[in-house]
Amino acid sequence: MAAPEKTDEHGGTYATTEAAHGGGEAGGLPQFDTSVWAGQIVYLLFLFFVLYLLISKVFAPRLRRVMDERASTISTAVATARSVQAEAAEQAAAAKAEVEQARADSRRVAAEAKARVAADAEARRQAEEAEVNAKIEAAEARIAATRDAAMANVSTIAADTASAIVERLTGKPASAAEVASAVKGAA
Repeated sequence: MAAPEKTDEHGGTYATTEAAHGGGEAGGLPQFDTSVWAGQIVYLLFLFFVLYLLISKVFAPRLRRVMDERASTISTAVATARSVQAEAAEQAAAAKAEVEQARADSRRVAAEAKARVAADAEARRQAEEAEVNAKIEAAEARIAATRDAAMANVSTIAADTASAIVERLTGKPASAAEVASAVKGAA
């Protein structure tokens, strides 16, 4: 018996599924046909064991090896990172100690320089003060000598002036004893 052909909207022809499966017999789904179950079960068991062997002998060991390598790589990386972090912490502590030592040294050097500058300034000040004091003493000695000389001349000048004033007022010269006693009384 030939399969009935149908035409689609484009003009092509095709056979119906009823004709392909033996016409209009009632059967339903082929999975539920008990006459083919034995072959399907054999194929199912065969495929199950083949897949089981492939997974257990090929794929699972490869996956396990990859997972072990990954875990090993991660643990190695973590250990390396921790050791690098510990080394960095040690280096940071050493650098901090060096910085503190350098700061202490710079403070000490600054204090020494300040003390040296202060001592130099004090020595210069004392030297300059001694020089100024010497100049002041010399100037005071000159002033005293000039004053003493002036004072010695003052009494002579005062006696001469008093004698001239008395002579001009009285018209007669005053005696030297009278002029000397008048000048001494005024001083």
